Amino acid sequence: MAQIPNLDNAPLNLTSLREQSQKELLNILKNIRGKKCLVIDPKLGSSLSSIIQTSLLKEHGVELRHLSAEPLQTDCTKVVYLVRSQLDLMKFICSNVHDDVSKGLQREYFVYFVPRRTVVCEKILEEENVYNLMTIGEYPLYIVPLDEDVLSFELDLAYKESQVDGDTSSLWHIAKAIHKLEFSFGVIPNVRAKGKASVRVADILNRMQAEEPVNSPDMVVPEINTLILLDREVDMVTPMLTQLTYEGLLDECLHVNNGSVELDASIMGLQQEGKKIKVPLNSSDKLFKEIRDLNFEVVVQILRQKATSMKQDYTEVTTTTQSVSELKDFVKKLNSLPEMTRHINLAQHLSTYTSKPAFLGQLDMEHTIVEAQSYDICFEYIEELIHKQEPLVNVLRLLILFSITSSGLPKKQFDYLRRELLHSYGFEHMATLNNLEKAGLLRKQESKSNWLTIKRALQLVVEDTDTANPNDIAYVFSGYAPLSIRLVQHAVRSGWRPIEEILKLLPGPHSETKRGRFSSSPSYDTLQAPANMDKVADGRRSLVLVVFIGGITFAEISALRFLSAQEGMAYDLIVGTTKIVSGHSLAETFVERLG
Repeated sequence: MAQIPNLDNAPLNLTSLREQSQKELLNILKNIRGKKCLVIDPKLGSSLSSIIQTSLLKEHGVELRHLSAEPLQTDCTKVVYLVRSQLDLMKFICSNVHDDVSKGLQREYFVYFVPRRTVVCEKILEEENVYNLMTIGEYPLYIVPLDEDVLSFELDLAYKESQVDGDTSSLWHIAKAIHKLEFSFGVIPNVRAKGKASVRVADILNRMQAEEPVNSPDMVVPEINTLILLDREVDMVTPMLTQLTYEGLLDECLHVNNGSVELDASIMGLQQEGKKIKVPLNSSDKLFKEIRDLNFEVVVQILRQKATSMKQDYTEVTTTTQSVSELKDFVKKLNSLPEMTRHINLAQHLSTYTSKPAFLGQLDMEHTIVEAQSYDICFEYIEELIHKQEPLVNVLRLLILFSITSSGLPKKQFDYLRRELLHSYGFEHMATLNNLEKAGLLRKQESKSNWLTIKRALQLVVEDTDTANPNDIAYVFSGYAPLSIRLVQHAVRSGWRPIEEILKLLPGPHSETKRGRFSSSPSYDTLQAPANMDKVADGRRSLVLVVFIGGITFAEISALRFLSAQEGMAYDLIVGTTKIVSGHSLAETFVERLG
């Protein structure tokens, strides 16, 4: 099955976007004649696998290698480096070139920065005396479509960089990516932003439009009606919770990377000891498309029903005389057998996690912390985890959750937990704790928490959630509605004015701007109005692009899909994000050891 996601049903023409990226890369390669070795930094490699098939690169006389500190093994005389603008990667390139020079190898070097070159990186190449041996260029890959409704800007560290390191260069990249979309689909007339970074991206976007305007024909209605920008910082509660949708749980347990998981062949029922295989997960797999956004409890039941029904069909075929058309129907069903087997194996593997008492205990504790009514119980639970030396990232997730909902910890307990963490995990983790403090995720209590007010006003805890027939987005966490998606829900249903007071209690400023010719659209205050503006020329529903700066979880994407499918919803929702994250991957970015 193709690794590249099928984009035919996307609400925007994402195929043309992807084809443009393919063409730009192939043009770079075509312009370097003859056989060449393409050296890609590994992180970029997984992004490219969603854009272009390896076979297509090989047709252009390309030998593929991953960039590392090791000397480059190739007979090619032309070496093309395709790398993100990161300092450690420059060091690898320099060491490769020095190694070639010391062996007396004559090669032509090309360095293409993704998505753009930076002065700092070029300076390193100059200092190492390799700059004049190279031809420098750019490959402007700002957007990678991961699925028909999900776009990634592939900025893994955007959250930590802006929160801890004070490096806001990722904000320019995000604005550039959105502006690039506007060149294809028209100027987005309505922009709502919440959070420091989001408001800045909205400003940069306006500046870009002033400096490099998108000229759309007078009467063409823009395809994207509204852009909603949200900082991850506005809601750090949601990603710290364990996701309970099928795709979310796969990410929690197996770490989904660019639409696939890598796992032991034995889990998938293959007799290949110790061998790893990649399992693609995107909407090209019809069964996955049907179950990905459901609560995992329900997925197990659905797979059981499908297996039972197939078993009955098989019994009927083998014991009764069937007409040709009945046999044909049965064979059609058999075609879905590989997908069935794949997901039954995956679900069985996930069940080994979800049935453990520790997993269920963790879920209970998360819900207790979100309820914010039993401070001492939560404190003691986290203290016990530290003393048992549970994996550090698991402890940090609960600690961040606890700190945010309590608006920090009283000084005495803050100092105590900090000391216990360093005793248990080593004093080199001073840097980790400092990072969390800088980002405001672990702090001393200075004022009373307003979490209870926010929780009640936005109805974040929903009692008696029916996960099988959900009527609210809270099903994705079995009873907790993601705060971030509640904000989107309000923006789309009635605008943000009615919840202005609650918005002020959340981190960062908020802004609303109108842009371009179509900004007088009546759909602005309440996106619900089915005015003619809300329909694109060919009768499709108008679009809202929801951009998460700092990452979005699969559970939140599922909640957005659920909203989009509701009756009376006038919009299709499409997601843009710096990266798909989980509590694990977010907490991990802050882990840093001194020395």
